[in-house]
Amino acid sequence: MLVETILLALREIRRNMLRSALTTLGIVIGVAAVIAMVTLGGGAREKVTKDIASLGRNLLLLVPGAEQHGPGGGGGPPFKIADAAAIARNVPNIDAVAPSSTRAELAVYGNENWQTTVTGADPAFFMARDWGVDSGRIFDEAEERAGRMVCVIGVTVARELFGAQDPIGSTIRLGRAACPVIGILSAKGQSSFGTDQDNVVIVPLEGFQRRIAGNDDVAIIYISAHSAETTTGVQKNIEALMKQRRHIGDGQTNDFRVQDMREIARLVEGTTLILTALLGAIAAISLLVGGIGIMNIMLVSVTERTREIGIRLAIGALEREVLTQFLVEAASLSLFGGFIGILLGLGISAIVAPRLGVPFVFDPVIVLIAFLFSGAVGLGFGFFPARRAARLDPIEALRYE
Repeated sequence: MLVETILLALREIRRNMLRSALTTLGIVIGVAAVIAMVTLGGGAREKVTKDIASLGRNLLLLVPGAEQHGPGGGGGPPFKIADAAAIARNVPNIDAVAPSSTRAELAVYGNENWQTTVTGADPAFFMARDWGVDSGRIFDEAEERAGRMVCVIGVTVARELFGAQDPIGSTIRLGRAACPVIGILSAKGQSSFGTDQDNVVIVPLEGFQRRIAGNDDVAIIYISAHSAETTTGVQKNIEALMKQRRHIGDGQTNDFRVQDMREIARLVEGTTLILTALLGAIAAISLLVGGIGIMNIMLVSVTERTREIGIRLAIGALEREVLTQFLVEAASLSLFGGFIGILLGLGISAIVAPRLGVPFVFDPVIVLIAFLFSGAVGLGFGFFPARRAARLDPIEALRYE
């Protein structure tokens, strides 16, 4: 009996194909919008996570400046190399400590020039940032201590200055300093914040301070903790040590910050998740509009088929059978629209994601939820018309013109 009811419902849908297609349009748009928003949001979260992870494993950043602006807040004095040495000497569970400074400079080779970021660092920088080289080598401790101006360049700088030529062994000019190229960094790509991580030149910190910066300041210290479990303890120990070295008493505002990249990642992921949920909720409104459309067309269908319903009831059809028929019609329209909407949403996401620079992340759970929710919308909004049809008085229905 149930099979016959389903077949009867599908026959009625086929009999009015154009009307049925227009009815499902709201569901199609709603489901497609939800799928696209959630899929693109998932891709954005994954990209942010990968970008932050690419900065280094178990990474802490020690930067000058108060934790919050206000009385006694604002920027703090820069660090010195001795601060990094003190951290490496006194704080346990650390794999690498890398003091560094940066400055925007014009890199010149022959007739080519390119604006880039020059970073002065020591060899531990490459371990802390988990950054290797595709070719050549990094500078060593001897070159760092001697302040030699050798450089490791990013792939963007290599492409813009050298084209297809091998840069290893060539000499570029950074401001007034000549710098032989000894290595090419592995590509990291563009970050979530729109910066090109490969547009960089890394030189020994001593040489950077002498030849480019003209001072012995350290702008940031990268600290790589031994493991994720020890990161919190390392952070607290660094804070205590720096308060002691910078003579900050209890109750005074710190003039430095120790930032855990995991906390930043969680903050960015949480923000992205909220925005995705908000956009998904807005898109889901289309589903409700589509459900109202289904209710409207089912009420019209009940009115049009009043005599047919009266005949069925008069010859012995039960109320629940009539109810089931109209519920099946409503659910079929909604599920069909949900299926088309899922395909459309995934297609839109697959096309848009590369243009936004985010990966396409297929989430089968979201797809299943969207499909089931579309069916629930059909059943929910189709129940009132179905009950109205089932409760028709057969005598009155047969008299209906």
